[in-house]
Amino acid sequence: MPLAEHKQQRARTKIVATVGPACADEARLADLVAAGVDVFRLNLAHATREAHDASVAKIRRVSHHADRPVAILADLAGPKMRLNELPGGQIALALGDHVRFVRGELSDVPGELTTTYEPLVDELDAGDNVLLADGTIVLSVVEKDARSALCRVTQGGLLRSRQGVNLPGVKLSAPAMSADDREFAVWATKRDLDFVSLSFVRSPKEVCELKELVAASGGTARVIAKIEKREALDQLDAIVEAADGIMVARGDLGVEVDVATIALEQKRIIAACHRLGKPVITATQMLDSMQHQLRPTRAEATDVANAILDGTDACMLSGETAIGEYPRETVEMMNRIMLATEAMLDSGARHGTGPVFNKLAGCAAGASGVHPITAAVVASAARMAETLGAKLVAVRSRTGATALALSKQRGLVPTVGISDVPAVLRQMCLYWGVIPLWTAPIEHDSLIKYLDWWGRRDGTLAVGDRVVIVGGNYLVSGSHNIVEVHEVVDQT
Repeated sequence: MPLAEHKQQRARTKIVATVGPACADEARLADLVAAGVDVFRLNLAHATREAHDASVAKIRRVSHHADRPVAILADLAGPKMRLNELPGGQIALALGDHVRFVRGELSDVPGELTTTYEPLVDELDAGDNVLLADGTIVLSVVEKDARSALCRVTQGGLLRSRQGVNLPGVKLSAPAMSADDREFAVWATKRDLDFVSLSFVRSPKEVCELKELVAASGGTARVIAKIEKREALDQLDAIVEAADGIMVARGDLGVEVDVATIALEQKRIIAACHRLGKPVITATQMLDSMQHQLRPTRAEATDVANAILDGTDACMLSGETAIGEYPRETVEMMNRIMLATEAMLDSGARHGTGPVFNKLAGCAAGASGVHPITAAVVASAARMAETLGAKLVAVRSRTGATALALSKQRGLVPTVGISDVPAVLRQMCLYWGVIPLWTAPIEHDSLIKYLDWWGRRDGTLAVGDRVVIVGGNYLVSGSHNIVEVHEVVDQT
């Protein structure tokens, strides 16, 4: 797609879509890429490894045919706690009823529940709350003995087999990664996947363990920490610093903390990511009603817009694309909302009133892991491009760090990312406003000639237009980033 057309049709905020039965075949994956998907998520809590292998192969073929990078995120299941099977498959719980958690995998006794988390009884205490079915049913622990924990129903409902169990405020002994998670992490590195996300993160140490496992397996995948536990919020900055990116996983987070605070926690997490220079994905129920209808609710449309106003780098679709009836239409709708919101941000930024642009100005200067010279150069480059009326910013980046730092400046001028490392180009698919250009050479003189040729062929550039080029001078040992202004010349 020509860049001029891309600017009109594709949002700068990135779209992550979950793969599932609704988009499992190659033609539907290609439709989603054409509609605006930048990253595909594989939910490793579902489907077999063979099915995920098939999905990876299809996505890679779709990327090749679309002639642009498409990234893949492998989402580890983590220590998700669920009920085991219930007699009859379900049970109605009314206010004041009593149920009992017991050890083991199955109980035929009415009112006795078992879970997939073996040490549950040991770790509960009288007064603890247990939330079931995404928080719609609430139990309070009354008493416990060596075999069981007796609970009173304080909020009733219909409980079904295999529904989720959350223990807000309870310190669990379960490790962040099960044996299956570790095997899947190695699997992801062997398939050269681009991101691996860690569920139910509680500490930066857990993030570092996954990064070490990826590195030891020879992988280059970036580690995304999912914020969905109170313990994660208590160590937010340390976790953001340790991770390569963050996901605001509002599903379980909304059960673990007071739902009334979710919007505030989302803003706090996104702000921390900008302050520390990490990409952030906002996830869960963004356009949930579109699983079964062609239009979102007004609240959902507002939710997507507000995530962009908060400064998210990407928004994620889950059931909407995995099992929904209208996966392509959902992606198209999300892209429409993003474009409309970004147009308002552009207008505000030009007049100095844009909430995100004002708030994020200079964030890269204090970003975690960003060299101060890089921070200064990218901040200057973004301002220079706008002051000079440049038509394009080109960022050369062998590791992706410079491209990410430039992304965090939220510049108005279209930006293309250039690297000679295919994995880095795919990882740029998560960076706000950066369009990976995988056919461009990284060597300086060749890049200048290529941009002149490509821009004029594409219709993006004309003779005399200015291009701001940002990147390291790889010809000089120990050099940091440089910024250069190039005027397009007639090569005929």
